[in-house]
Amino acid sequence: MLTREKYRSKVLGCWLGKNIGGTLGAPFEWHRQVNNVDYYTQELGGSPMPNDDLDIQLLWLIMMEEQGINVDSQIMAEYWQYFVTPFWSEYGNAKLNMQAGLQPPFTGMRNNYFKDSCGAFIRSEIWACIAPGNPRLAIKYAYNDAIIDHGDGEGMYAEVFCAAIESAAFLESDPKTLIEIGLSYIPEDCGTAKAVRCAQNMYQSGKPWLEARNEILKHYRGNRFFDSPDHVSPEDTANGLSDGKPGWDVPSNIGMLIIGLLYGEGDFDKSMCITVNCGEDTDCTAATIGSLFGIMHGVESIPEKWVTPIGRGIKTACLNIGDLGLFGAMVPTTIDELTARTEAIMNKVAAQHPLPIEPIVDAPATQPDGHLMADNEAQQYIASPSYRQSHPFYDIALEYITGTTIGQGQPAKVKLTITNKYRIQAGFTIRWYCPSGWEVSPGPECKAYVASANWGSNGGRVSAMEFELIPQGAIPASNRFVIEITADGRPTVMLVPVHILR
Repeated sequence: MLTREKYRSKVLGCWLGKNIGGTLGAPFEWHRQVNNVDYYTQELGGSPMPNDDLDIQLLWLIMMEEQGINVDSQIMAEYWQYFVTPFWSEYGNAKLNMQAGLQPPFTGMRNNYFKDSCGAFIRSEIWACIAPGNPRLAIKYAYNDAIIDHGDGEGMYAEVFCAAIESAAFLESDPKTLIEIGLSYIPEDCGTAKAVRCAQNMYQSGKPWLEARNEILKHYRGNRFFDSPDHVSPEDTANGLSDGKPGWDVPSNIGMLIIGLLYGEGDFDKSMCITVNCGEDTDCTAATIGSLFGIMHGVESIPEKWVTPIGRGIKTACLNIGDLGLFGAMVPTTIDELTARTEAIMNKVAAQHPLPIEPIVDAPATQPDGHLMADNEAQQYIASPSYRQSHPFYDIALEYITGTTIGQGQPAKVKLTITNKYRIQAGFTIRWYCPSGWEVSPGPECKAYVASANWGSNGGRVSAMEFELIPQGAIPASNRFVIEITADGRPTVMLVPVHILR
């Protein structure tokens, strides 16, 4: 069981390592080259570099302080739209899709060139820190976070992977074990998992880190930064590494993160510098290896020479400070404040979920089952990209089988799933309130039956139905309507939003 002192050391190490890595790697971001870094290369004057890797996690902290811990992608999307200011890359695509009325995960799927990029795994630490030693819980938060701007892409798998190993690192410090835990939560055939295995195999076969880096880029690289030749070194160009799959950035960067973890061999300096020297998205990879190292070994493992130049302050880059209190008063200003507020949220999580941490005075102690690897329920949680609602007795999921668009002669197919979480079976009436003239097959009103939750894992407590939506006449550019689901003989009414574009 984690003592409070050990937990605080690990969380403080996480946030300090995040600032150090983001600052160390910032000058070399998105240059495909081998760097030669052994310390900071910029004048810092006691402050870290602004760090968008940390910014959104500060927003999630504020969100949970305001809304409580039972948040999902819908609530996160509202905060995203209010308080995340940039329109760059996946951040901007998600905002545009939200403005069109789409819900997560479709905000991260539609027209998203960047859904396989690095914007999600860099914000995984908050979920590990509020669910220490319980990766099954941490990945649920991480999934809801990642689908906002990465949908069903490799970016989502990367955040789930990182949240799992970071949560497990509160209890487990062996890198090989942590890697296996992280991989258990994502599909073994996804690019992220394959790049991790590549780095792992190169290390185990005794190859130097530079060979491991080149092997990952050989098989798992994305395209050069906005297709700019200036961002690729002559050596990498000569080795045939100057191009790649557009937007497919996260597998190689997660692979380089694993290189830093393994080849660093428990030494902070080596872990940080090897990661940056691999190149690519260096502020993101270094910030993540720094935070993971801090969780694994505690703040006392970080040498003071890395702390003094940047201090303990926080600088933001992409938050709407004007609406976050009086000139940003709601945003933590130091990593010490951030650590204390993170612990306060963790206490609320511990009151509802089993966490391996000593309880606060007079609070009952609860612990998870001791297994850090993914179980079937955790694996299924990320398996199907769909809009989800959670109600006290039932869960609802809506999947757009043919995508979020419709046209003349091109009906839309959707799948509606009702899961019964309670011990009593239930009947439902499902009514579609579509635009005038639209047809719904098999019909605009139907019945469904869902067995009790006591049926367990044999599928009896889930009812899944497919519908076809057939428009008639002129189709508006944006079509928003609802599905009404009522529980027969009960006061329960659930409204599921549907949004289909022409």
